[in-house]
Amino acid sequence: MFRSFFKPLTFLALAAALHAADKPNFIFILCDDLGYGDVRCLNPEGKIATPNMDRIAKEGVTFTDAHTPSSVCTPTRYGTVTGRYNWRTKLQSGVLGGLSPHLIATDRMTVASLLKAQGYNTACIGKWHLGMDWVIKEGQTVSELTIESREQAWSVDFTQPAKNGPNSVGFDYYFGISASLDMVPYCFIENGRVTVQPTEDRELEMVQGETKRYTRKGPAAPGFTGYEVLPTLASKASAYVAEKAADAKAGKPFFIYLPFTSPHTPILPNPEWRGKSGLNQYGDFVMETDAAVGRVLKALDDNGLAENTVVVLTSDNGCSPSADYPALLAKGHNPSGKLRGHKADIYDGGHRVPFLVRWPAKVKGGQTTTQLTCLTDFMATTAEITGTRLPDNAAEDSFSFLPVLLGQESDALRQSVVHHSIGGYFAIREGKWKLAFCPGSGGWSEPRPGKEPKDAPSVQLFDLEADLGEQTNLQAEHPEVVANLTMKLKQIIADGRSTPGDKQTNDVPVDMVKPSPPAPKKGKKK
Repeated sequence: MFRSFFKPLTFLALAAALHAADKPNFIFILCDDLGYGDVRCLNPEGKIATPNMDRIAKEGVTFTDAHTPSSVCTPTRYGTVTGRYNWRTKLQSGVLGGLSPHLIATDRMTVASLLKAQGYNTACIGKWHLGMDWVIKEGQTVSELTIESREQAWSVDFTQPAKNGPNSVGFDYYFGISASLDMVPYCFIENGRVTVQPTEDRELEMVQGETKRYTRKGPAAPGFTGYEVLPTLASKASAYVAEKAADAKAGKPFFIYLPFTSPHTPILPNPEWRGKSGLNQYGDFVMETDAAVGRVLKALDDNGLAENTVVVLTSDNGCSPSADYPALLAKGHNPSGKLRGHKADIYDGGHRVPFLVRWPAKVKGGQTTTQLTCLTDFMATTAEITGTRLPDNAAEDSFSFLPVLLGQESDALRQSVVHHSIGGYFAIREGKWKLAFCPGSGGWSEPRPGKEPKDAPSVQLFDLEADLGEQTNLQAEHPEVVANLTMKLKQIIADGRSTPGDKQTNDVPVDMVKPSPPAPKKGKKK
């Protein structure tokens, strides 16, 4: 069975609007822990200059109500690559480690495999963090669904290739690191093999210039410092654009999934960027990240590919408290803008993110939309653009936002979105209403899980039109809204999908309401 997102006339109108152009290239740039308020075009009161991200907005469409499927790394990446909510998998909370086995089923369709089947060159350049199957030394183990322990750090035989990584789910080429840059191993990986053997046992600076905090200790390649990672990823992506330019012009376009490692910890701005923001190292690192975006845009310009390349710029979740909110706020900059909370939280600061889309060949620049959007929607959008019909067992939570880009009316756009915090707590949003199934943040901001007031209601209902900062809980005043949204979330979970189509099966049973566990320990925020 296949599904279509549009009524026949609407689909024909879209097809007519697209037929004149060859299939476009796609570059999906996923920043790491970049806050909604860190991008100047979204937060004019922000103190960080982001000219290259602002350029994408000026030349494309700014989505002001876009969300990640989770407020932390691994789950969002799963949703982005597969078009399916992360909580339908066995990973019900938290994130994977750098040595964890693969999370994406090898027979699951991804954005990469979809586009590869359409004749695209496909590359993933950057932070994977979705697991790969390393060769484990005899008698040793690694954690499957959590970050590896210090004792497990040397459990892998790095002389052997890792299997079931990016190359197994549709990417022709992969270069990057296995997980977050504060997780082992500290080395580059190319098509399943480390480029330099990680023979040293050490850590990296957690923040440039500080000597009190370091990343997890473990395998590191000689000379690998972390400072080289962002520039290397930008160079690799730019080189890939140049390498595939002739193919693209000859009718074989490319897709680059470019998950940067910044501005996530370790916060390591290179010397030429230090002090540029006038804020702190985090502000400097955001500026260097913006410059990396600029290098990729320049590669498109230099190779004559900007016109027919869809560029998406976004983030995997909100800004981390590691950015030092108090120091930034003291200088007038709030990485969350006017939103409550930050990375890991069920509040919008955890999952409402920058989402900018440019496609000069078909999309008028300078537009802003309030259309509700999720990063899972990228897959359905690429399918619509390339004329691909999605099977019912793929992209179960992906709605195409192509009509928004083209200024078309559609009754098939996303109407609701499900949020998920680091602790596995749920929220559902529809229209102006957001219902969170927990009494607090569900993450790292106050009130943290297990630290909520004893008389706190078990659910929180917010009117985001009147209360964007989520300060007033209206659950007692609107029980009918609570009941309606509760029923909707139960149905989305039970159906195994939120899009039209045949019911699917979640990988594991899903508990909609989680008991309140002890609060996460400080120093374990990844």
